[in-house]
Amino acid sequence: QVQLVESGGGLVQPGGSLRLSCAASGSIFSINAMGWYRQAPGKQRELVAAITSGDSTNYANFAKGRFTISRVNAKNTVYLQMNSLKPEDTAVYYCNAEIILNLGHLRRGDYWGQGTQVTVSS
Repeated sequence: QVQLVESGGGLVQPGGSLRLSCAASGSIFSINAMGWYRQAPGKQRELVAAITSGDSTNYANFAKGRFTISRVNAKNTVYLQMNSLKPEDTAVYYCNAEIILNLGHLRRGDYWGQGTQVTVSS
């Protein structure tokens, strides 16, 4: 019914930048909040940044000043621009979205992408 497809991960040197994208598709009526989470080996998944349908944003402390979340509602897409990357940013990054589905009736659900690996290393 709904797919979230992430792209943009990869290997980058410390101090470098990456831009992650996540596009939602399917029987979508509307999308409320969208966000990015990450999970490093041996650690719990944690919030990186989130954005509402009205473009209000929220960032984890480690992301403030370095990462920027944005969205294009017409494309059902959320982005995460990551600058000044550090080795400790290495993790699998997951897209999350609260989506209202149009199934003939409306139904709200919480959806996750498959994850994209970000590795920061020299």
